[in-house]
Amino acid sequence: MAVVELTRITKSYGEGDNRQTVLQEVNLSIEAGEYVTILGPSGSGKSTLMNIIGCLDIPSSGNYFLKQEDVSRLSEDELARIRNQEIGFIFQQFQLLPRLTVLQNIELPLIYAGISQKERRQRATDLLARVGLAEKASVYPHQLSGGQQQRVAIARALVTKPALLLADEPTGALDQKTGQQIMALFQELADEGKTIVMITHDTEIAQQAKRIVRIEDGHVKEANQK
Repeated sequence: MAVVELTRITKSYGEGDNRQTVLQEVNLSIEAGEYVTILGPSGSGKSTLMNIIGCLDIPSSGNYFLKQEDVSRLSEDELARIRNQEIGFIFQQFQLLPRLTVLQNIELPLIYAGISQKERRQRATDLLARVGLAEKASVYPHQLSGGQQQRVAIARALVTKPALLLADEPTGALDQKTGQQIMALFQELADEGKTIVMITHDTEIAQQAKRIVRIEDGHVKEANQK
């Protein structure tokens, strides 16, 4: 089953002579359990494509089906629900809240989802152990290394049991060795059957996925299966 199905997605900004088309007639299908990277240089349209896949933006035309639901024309409230329940986001700069402990950061999406305190705590604790940071539950983000912060961010992304993990340059703020460790964790998640879409400009990072989708000037140029 396709988790992500994009059909003739176009995205434009501005009006009249100032109108700029960033994505043009993009077709893309991602199956459940696939590990895919979207590779492209700055200005290629990959960030816009990520925003549409992540329901952070809507297309100007075309359709986007997430788990067979057409999300391309949903209201803001409905999109917020989709983002909270179906998509786990992992960002380059971690996006952890500094005044919350590590465990509280992981629990946060479950508060918005209305999950009970007991279940929130159990899920967050289990995931913290899963990413190798069980002993860091009560510390704050600034007390962690960059790699540890990204592991917490990955645990937070997983806590709602989303249909899709969406990672935007997840090693961009890390040194090479730490970045390799994070990529190894993504490989473990892929081996467990998680559906992962990773946005990157780094060819070496892209090669670690099973499939590479190349985007250039708003067009998907090729989709390679390794």
